[in-house]
Amino acid sequence: MSDEVPVLELRSLEKHFSTTKGIVDSVKHKVAGTSPGKVRAVDGVSMELRANQVQGVIGESGCGKTTLLRTLIGLYEPSGGELYFHGEPVSEFSKHDWKEFRRHVQLVFQDPFNSLDPKFSVRRALAEPLQIHDIDYDEDRISEMLETVGLTPAEKYLTRFPNQLSGGEKQRVSIARALITEPDLILADEPASMLDVSTQAEILNLLNELTDEFGVSMLYISHDLSTVSYICDEINVMYLGRVVEQAPTKDLITDPKHPYTEALIKSIPIPDPHYMRERPDVTGEPGDPINMPSGCRFKNRCPHRMDVCDYTPHDVSPDDEESRSVACHLYYEHPVDAPMEKIQ
Repeated sequence: MSDEVPVLELRSLEKHFSTTKGIVDSVKHKVAGTSPGKVRAVDGVSMELRANQVQGVIGESGCGKTTLLRTLIGLYEPSGGELYFHGEPVSEFSKHDWKEFRRHVQLVFQDPFNSLDPKFSVRRALAEPLQIHDIDYDEDRISEMLETVGLTPAEKYLTRFPNQLSGGEKQRVSIARALITEPDLILADEPASMLDVSTQAEILNLLNELTDEFGVSMLYISHDLSTVSYICDEINVMYLGRVVEQAPTKDLITDPKHPYTEALIKSIPIPDPHYMRERPDVTGEPGDPINMPSGCRFKNRCPHRMDVCDYTPHDVSPDDEESRSVACHLYYEHPVDAPMEKIQ
């Protein structure tokens, strides 16, 4: 493991939401002597993102990916755990620290059609973050950034408004806006999912090139394993708020360890109508994030379910591979007298 301080580090990060709806619900729980339910959207996530590294977070809708991203950027306050930026705990940030953090951590949103202000020209959209962060306005800098993201010639786009741009052009402007402050980290929330296939490929290629050119790190969130595997150095597989497997991309794709990861890989579309493939063994729907199943969260859908799955699996390194971890009982022995934790 490198001694370099990670750009971003998560230590058992949690974000839970109460299911109580207003004062009336609170009074009912108090009278009945019951506790309100909790949605454990992000539940003990740990990871390290290093300089110029691209990591992916993948999982089904509702697994907690977007909640994780919003917690990282500070839109949600963590319920537990700790988040570190360049080794400094975010929980101790002052107002000035938060402003610096938001200069150096930028977002690329999923929806390019709504992430740009319709009243702002392209020039103003890129000038606004410079103004917010007290960076001198420089028209040449804005033009160069537009050229960098493939909007050429820049003069053609500076005075255009979002309704005069295609979906791909809008997303390129969003990427240029994220890079204009020279960030250390980009949080990308499914930035290609709302674009057509050919434009998706262009945006993915662009992100690949720009992370190398600018030396920026990126956390790429998606439900599409095929796009994540194309752009990411490492992949984190999430299920019901927990990361169930972490591994370098090539290792995870060629040799998945967790049954859920294996099912995701078997579900990747193959553009060949004559190709006969093995269907995933997974059945049913994801569990309820409020009434979380005890023990392993995947057990009710897992083809390898055992009695021990009623207990929470530890994160272990299968086959002594320190570069990866998996939360599954299949990969370690259980002494008869070993204490195990049940999640209620």
